[in-house]
Amino acid sequence: MKFDEYQKKALTTVLSTDDDFKDLLHWVLGINGESGEIAEKVKKIIRDKKGQVSEQDKQELAKEIGDVLWYLAVFADHLGVSMSDIAQQNLDKLQSRKQRGVLGGSGDNR
Repeated sequence: MKFDEYQKKALTTVLSTDDDFKDLLHWVLGINGESGEIAEKVKKIIRDKKGQVSEQDKQELAKEIGDVLWYLAVFADHLGVSMSDIAQQNLDKLQSRKQRGVLGGSGDNR
């Protein structure tokens, strides 16, 4: 499935309000919350399983990644940006950093 196709289908399951700010906040907090669930699962794998990731762990993490993807797709649409444009811009940025030898380090504008 292509990113834009996913984004379009994700939008069919959105529950939004008439309040643009509340919707924006909902999407951003959703991204954060779902990302936190991934971190929690990984923390418990490290703590309880000595970092050994089982097939069940992979499946559970994949579900959470899907939730993050959904929120990202909806948030991107809220901003008027397509997922394929975001993906391409990100790859272009990383390729440029690689070519310039600045993949490591910090800062957005390197």
